[in-house]
Amino acid sequence: MKAAILGTTGYTGLLLLRLLGSHPEIRRILPVSSSRPGQPVGASDPALGAQALEKIPGGLFCTAAEAEAEKPEVVFAALPHLASAGACGPFFGASVVIDLSADFRLKDPGVFQAAYGQKPPRPDLLAGAVFGLAEVYRERIKTAGLIANPGCYPTASLLPLLPVLRALPIRGPVIINALSGISGAGKKVAENYLFGRRAENCGPYSPGRLHRHTVEIEQEASLVRPGTAILFTPHLVPLHRGMAVTTVLETEEPTTAGRVEEILTQAYGGEPFVRVRPGVLPESGDVKFSNRCDIGFHIEGRHLYLFSVIDNLMKGASGQAVQNMNIRFGFPETLGLEQSGAI
Repeated sequence: MKAAILGTTGYTGLLLLRLLGSHPEIRRILPVSSSRPGQPVGASDPALGAQALEKIPGGLFCTAAEAEAEKPEVVFAALPHLASAGACGPFFGASVVIDLSADFRLKDPGVFQAAYGQKPPRPDLLAGAVFGLAEVYRERIKTAGLIANPGCYPTASLLPLLPVLRALPIRGPVIINALSGISGAGKKVAENYLFGRRAENCGPYSPGRLHRHTVEIEQEASLVRPGTAILFTPHLVPLHRGMAVTTVLETEEPTTAGRVEEILTQAYGGEPFVRVRPGVLPESGDVKFSNRCDIGFHIEGRHLYLFSVIDNLMKGASGQAVQNMNIRFGFPETLGLEQSGAI
């Protein structure tokens, strides 16, 4: 099978190169780069191994037109928000498109414009795009032509939250505090992401609706419990990769640890990439380099604390994109993906 990557030189594109390079069902990788067409991929990414390079025609970056001519079965768009939809245009209807930007995640064009300052670039495709939270929308992903890969914060927040919203009546808003490594911001050249700024330093940024992922979380939560309000605060911490999320909600009546364990286990007991860990407070290092989300919880009276950790570049981006590809093409869901965290 042929796979194209649009935007190969960013963090998510480079990670897709590695994942597809070791994926047994991918025989040809078309690494598109608008800035480096015709240049050797190995020179740009010297850490890339021979297994991936052997699948790249000539070992060179290509143009979008050259990738289109190859008629890839799947196209991964690892491009910035508002730029991705346009670049994907030639592939719609001809390839399965898995978009890692936000261009197709939000169903309401007005909500998109409020969050991103512009109208969605392809509003005609929003209704048909499937939100790629694999464990929730698996059946729809199986037949999708366009999969909108969720953001890292929504993935880590929604996986523990959605089953609880379905099963337990809650009161008031849901409070989410999330910590992310700086790779979640991509390869931006900005003072706030410099080593000297981030080392030995952590803090909040873009609280509430200032952060675009808030409306993404609200959209999915409200499909389960209409009107769910989200109070979301992201934080940057001195990590390259990794994400830890603490979600706090108040239930109408006190619940028990056994009941929460039952809810989460019923939702994810058979899932290869979600691990429910009663009595454990999961840490980001537990899942580093893996496509896994670990979930823990704590109860105090009517307040339920949910804890979740992911690798933001894997389950929060490229790993989940490959998981969605596996689902869409009928491959074993774990193919080419790591279930164990780093030592």
